[in-house]
Amino acid sequence: MDVFLQQVVNGLTLGSLYAVVALGYTMVYGIIQLINFAHGEVVMFGAMISLSVISAAAGSNLPPLAIILAGVLVAIPACMALGYFLERIAYRPLRRAPRLAPLITAIGMSIVLQQVAMMLWSRNILAFPQILPMVVYELAGASISALQIAIIGICFAMMAGLALLIYRTRLGAAMRATAENPEIARLMGVDVDRVIAATFVIGAGLAAVAGLMVGLYYGLAHYMMGATLGMKAFSAAVLGGIGNIPGAMVGGLLLGLVEALGAGYIGDLTDLCQYGTLSAMLETRCADGGNVVLFGSNYQDVFAFVVLILVLVFRPSGLLGERVADRA
Repeated sequence: MDVFLQQVVNGLTLGSLYAVVALGYTMVYGIIQLINFAHGEVVMFGAMISLSVISAAAGSNLPPLAIILAGVLVAIPACMALGYFLERIAYRPLRRAPRLAPLITAIGMSIVLQQVAMMLWSRNILAFPQILPMVVYELAGASISALQIAIIGICFAMMAGLALLIYRTRLGAAMRATAENPEIARLMGVDVDRVIAATFVIGAGLAAVAGLMVGLYYGLAHYMMGATLGMKAFSAAVLGGIGNIPGAMVGGLLLGLVEALGAGYIGDLTDLCQYGTLSAMLETRCADGGNVVLFGSNYQDVFAFVVLILVLVFRPSGLLGERVADRA
């Protein structure tokens, strides 16, 4: 039971991050039916920019929370500008082109952003400064850190805020109208180009915060970190129902739980066969700095893509389905 609760905590943390990133994919797809494969690189830029600001301010006398806040306040507008640049320069000219053209462009922009990040921050794995104190709480035998609590709380707050924006504001109504029929929305007075640009900007802002949280959670950042994270978030969007806002949230949380539980149990069985005894395995994979190591973490990437394949085979519309009128 202790292992189960620990993996649930880890899964909720990962799932919250996946859900926030998946919202960027599902919002863009709901509006213009484009899978923005460069969205993972926007998350990476958010982590890298935050890392630069935090590293520069780490030696000052500012409180740790003020330093982190400064990092995210710089990363959010920078990523929003990057999101607007992607929409205005790369995707808007291809809006009426065949569906394959913007898809290839999205992949190309992903590669371009990776190379730009490599030139700016090098190809090395960069470590986040350890400015936050390690605070760990025991909950029914499981360990949960203050950072994990903060990540889960912030992610749920952002998801709730986005839901309110989509379903309770004029901009949200314009986004839903554009998603249902852009031409009719334009005839009704909706500035479709502005709505689409706003969708990219909002998604990029969420990606900036997600990038900072991913960097703080793992303590590392790399110019290729957005590739795998983006694919997992896309898998979460497909799992819940691509274009469906609640579906992206549910899909992200479920994918995080599947990864954590699968890696925790199936990975442990594999490790047990490798090391021979439970004690030998535990001696090799032990607690690190108060955080319980996720056993079998080498296997967790497999489960995300197995889930994606199964969903595409047996339920292509996702668990909650693609809701046409509300999908933006």
